[in-house]
Amino acid sequence: MGIFRQLTLLVIKPACRMAFDRRYLQGRWFEGRDTGWKWAWRSLWQQKFGGRNRNVPWPVSENTVIAAPSRLEFHPDDLNNFQSFGQYYNNNNGGWIRIGRGSYIGPNVGIVTSNHTIYELDEHDPPQDVTIGESCWIGMNAVILPGVTLGPHTVVAAGSVVGRSYPKGHVVLVGNPARVSMKLERHPDGVEPKVSQEMLADQAGE
Repeated sequence: MGIFRQLTLLVIKPACRMAFDRRYLQGRWFEGRDTGWKWAWRSLWQQKFGGRNRNVPWPVSENTVIAAPSRLEFHPDDLNNFQSFGQYYNNNNGGWIRIGRGSYIGPNVGIVTSNHTIYELDEHDPPQDVTIGESCWIGMNAVILPGVTLGPHTVVAAGSVVGRSYPKGHVVLVGNPARVSMKLERHPDGVEPKVSQEMLADQAGE
């Protein structure tokens, strides 16, 4: 048995279970692998002692901002979405952010439920929920604006700004403002088509 695994059994698991909500310390990153516990141990020091994201009840990278964790829903299997850098989940002025199971949120993605009022910058527009369906992929540097609903298997290309809803999903969205660049049709056997990084870059004109 490795040293980290021994420490996990003796020290790390009990400490992390006291620091975080146990609902988030389960699933594919914790059962039969050490990855989740490594995230939790790192985050324990950064969040509970360093003070960044202290009010978040699950392990989060110190480079991620979560404004109101009580209004952010996701499946524990998708804890990986909070271990990257620069992600910005801003629902501080109200509204829910819901992320469907199996979705991937890339680095530097911004998801906001309320914007500043144009003529009174100290004020905010009424909040609107943001919902991301199952098995979506939000590429690096993309922004999801208030009130947007993305259906299952929606791919948002890197750097895109999504300001309207696509509730049926199964599309690739590209640009600012984001538009449908490609439809993803189901294969006869129900398997979803794969979309490569190169394909997204081509669609974005990179």
